[in-house]
Amino acid sequence: MFDQSQMGSKPSTRIDEARRQIEICNACRYCEGYCSVFPAIMRQRSFADADITQFANLCHNCRGCYYACQYIEPHEFDLNLPGILAEVRSDSWERFAWPGPLARLFQRSGTALALALALGFAVLFWAAQTLRPESGEGFYAVMSHGLMVSVFMPAFLLPLLALFVSLRRYWRHVGGQRVRISHIRQALSRAAQMKDLSGGQGQGCNFEDEDRFSNSRRYAHQAVVWGFFMCFGSTASGTVMHYVFDWAAPYGPLSLPKLLGVPGGLLLTAGCLELARLKLKADPALGARRVWSGEMGFVLLLGFVSLSGLLLYAATGTAAVAVLLPLHLGAVLTFFLLTPYSKMAHGFFRLAALIKDAADK
Repeated sequence: MFDQSQMGSKPSTRIDEARRQIEICNACRYCEGYCSVFPAIMRQRSFADADITQFANLCHNCRGCYYACQYIEPHEFDLNLPGILAEVRSDSWERFAWPGPLARLFQRSGTALALALALGFAVLFWAAQTLRPESGEGFYAVMSHGLMVSVFMPAFLLPLLALFVSLRRYWRHVGGQRVRISHIRQALSRAAQMKDLSGGQGQGCNFEDEDRFSNSRRYAHQAVVWGFFMCFGSTASGTVMHYVFDWAAPYGPLSLPKLLGVPGGLLLTAGCLELARLKLKADPALGARRVWSGEMGFVLLLGFVSLSGLLLYAATGTAAVAVLLPLHLGAVLTFFLLTPYSKMAHGFFRLAALIKDAADK
């Protein structure tokens, strides 16, 4: 019988344990239609380490297979496929991250690290208000546009470089080949619909309650994803308006940045709160316990970024801006810098796994 304490041991031990459980699943095949993982498993008869890593990143930890399984504890097979794949998955993010030590630090102490960085950056931004411009409107009356650009441009580009290096390492490890546009289209469609969180019959998964099928986690993920893209679109449209059309902020409530940013922020805040609630309610034994802090830290950080942005917009023109702006900018800067090492990276890895899966079919 597998000792659950081994799930916190060496990565090689966890991969070997995942291989043992996957071989049993491949013989049973009861969960064939549950998600993308099982059809991928059943296309093969033997499993290399790279295959295990690919399966782990295909898994969305919906946990439906665990509650349907007849071989979980106290059976001698002692299967816990969602739990062991979560461990292998977090190992892969750490192994392929660049630079790696930052990923390991965040995975184990994510909440404390995010809080410390956000508050530290907020203090620096608060101090930088002494360099405020003599003229300016809205936020730029508190902090200059040039200062914001000089800080956030490299903070945005460097994490993108780190993510590119990480994904390139992953793609090479799992044996990814050249893909077609159709493979990318299939992967994007599956990711956008969150099909792997809908359960085998489309009635949802069992993430927060073994006896209850629910789409709560699926909808919360969709709210976070679409809210994030709307907020990104808000920032991008503001950038175009500023540099291309010479329309300086602040923008009115019917402008494109506000029409995208306000509902996007509401979606993002609501989605993060729901994900945090579900995570507190779910059984930690079916996930990667050793990186729980990192996962929760990321959700709380992203939620605070969106909430502080909404509060900042509501406080425009008041003295509260001088307090809220440093807090918001500190959280945003922390989010950008930690993106390659936080659970934000899982979206990129899972998309890569879905693209490879589409190509393998």
